[in-house]
Amino acid sequence: MDKQMSYGDDYKPLPATSIADDVCIQVVPDVFSYTNKIVNLVFVGHPDEKEFVLIDAGMPNSAPHIIKACERVYGADCRPNAILLTHGHFDHVGSIIELLNHWDVPVYAHPLEHPFLNGEKEYPEADPTVEGGMLAKLSPLFPNDPINIKSHLKPYPSDGTVPFLENFKWVHTPGHSPGHVSLFRENDRTLIVGDAFVTVKQDSLYKTITQHKEINGPPRYFTTDWSEAYQSVQKLHQLQPEAAITGHGSPMSGLELKENLDKLVHDFKEVYVPDYGKYVKKNDLLH
Repeated sequence: MDKQMSYGDDYKPLPATSIADDVCIQVVPDVFSYTNKIVNLVFVGHPDEKEFVLIDAGMPNSAPHIIKACERVYGADCRPNAILLTHGHFDHVGSIIELLNHWDVPVYAHPLEHPFLNGEKEYPEADPTVEGGMLAKLSPLFPNDPINIKSHLKPYPSDGTVPFLENFKWVHTPGHSPGHVSLFRENDRTLIVGDAFVTVKQDSLYKTITQHKEINGPPRYFTTDWSEAYQSVQKLHQLQPEAAITGHGSPMSGLELKENLDKLVHDFKEVYVPDYGKYVKKNDLLH
């Protein structure tokens, strides 16, 4: 491991998986959703062209599986042009150092995420008291210390462009984390959501394991600003996406996506914000 890079002291593998583990879905011709245990990574690039980027970096100890999944799509010894991060929670950066040691590519993240990725600052603690299922109760076991990948870390361009993805724009979608971003391509309305909203009830252990498909706001146990989370969901709804890949759950598209996003925005305050939890301030959503 590169001595300039390090995981937090609490980084460890977790015995969490789902029935979708190691499944790769071609959502549109050049965008693939790959499930690593309980989280989705995204490959963007047409297989015939062999040029691609990797979005997010999965669970701890998963690098060999992620590399093999990339090679199934793009061929042996393939190498992404970059790793793009939606945010820096452990399940989205859990194997990033091993991947960087293998590929040696730049990593892009929003500047507000950089303190969590350069060793300076840990995220707010997960909230096991939040309304939700068993996975929420187990959330204090999840790694939370900052990692340090400063030697590879770069900010997304301030003009909204996305490195190596000419037709995509990044959209700041905070709430789940301060520098959370989603990526959107207007010409076919493809949306890479991250955890701004998800398509599984991520706080429920049973529904996470079975990947029961249903629209939800961001994972409750790590979301610290529900007012910002609501504004981010509204922002993504206004983009009118035709296909969406979320950080957790199955891809959605077409009428199913439209109807579910309409429901999410309409019912967000009453249904999708937890009734209680240390980061829940219902009055904030009234303004």
